[in-house]
Amino acid sequence: MSLLWALLITDPLIIFATIILGAANLLVSFFDHGGRRQIAIARLWARVLLRLAGVRVRVEGIERIPRGMVCVIASNHLSYMDTPVVLANIPLEFRFLAKHGLFQIPFLGFHLTRAGHVPVFRGNPRAALKTMSQAAETIQQRRISLLIFPEGGRSLDGALQEFNDGAAYVAIKARTPIVPVALIGTREVLPMGSSQPRRGNVILRVGEPIPTESLTLHSRSALTEQVRSRIAAMLEGWNGPGTPAK
Repeated sequence: MSLLWALLITDPLIIFATIILGAANLLVSFFDHGGRRQIAIARLWARVLLRLAGVRVRVEGIERIPRGMVCVIASNHLSYMDTPVVLANIPLEFRFLAKHGLFQIPFLGFHLTRAGHVPVFRGNPRAALKTMSQAAETIQQRRISLLIFPEGGRSLDGALQEFNDGAAYVAIKARTPIVPVALIGTREVLPMGSSQPRRGNVILRVGEPIPTESLTLHSRSALTEQVRSRIAAMLEGWNGPGTPAK
């Protein structure tokens, strides 16, 4: 019955909302050069998506991120649902790093470029380093935050993977705090390989921001490990996908 409901009701509504809000975002992009209105529409889309999918999010520690803060948000990565969850629940104007391949998809790629998101070139260290430097400049010049998944891709088994040092590099280069974020339950509501979200509960935990003003790029490996350790600690308190959300 739940599958039939998803096929007949939930999925069409999600597709319809994505088309309408995506078209609105594209239209707005032609006169919204700063990207603020585009992000506002994207945030609305994320909230609509979560509501239609029946995903309830409990946010813990959001008071650690004051409004207007500029930072690098570093989160674990479990599911394609991660970005909507963060987008809907962290009240900062931020962009995110996305695979370069996404920028080559018609319509989506145009939107990502117009909104100011940053493409990542995997497998090309020189291009990746240039991307990280440009991302740091964007943070400094435009005073916006950046969301990065340091694992580089979704975890296949849900376990926390090793982190790349890109998030630490950008945070140190931009001289902004790095905020560790732990996502719990997104893999259960949208498993890898599935295109149909499931009803369920998700927890988003925000850790204490880590300052970087006194750090140099030589410290990025140590900072990366510190961020990973904090996220791992926040994940330890999880009791499973049945954890209730408020």
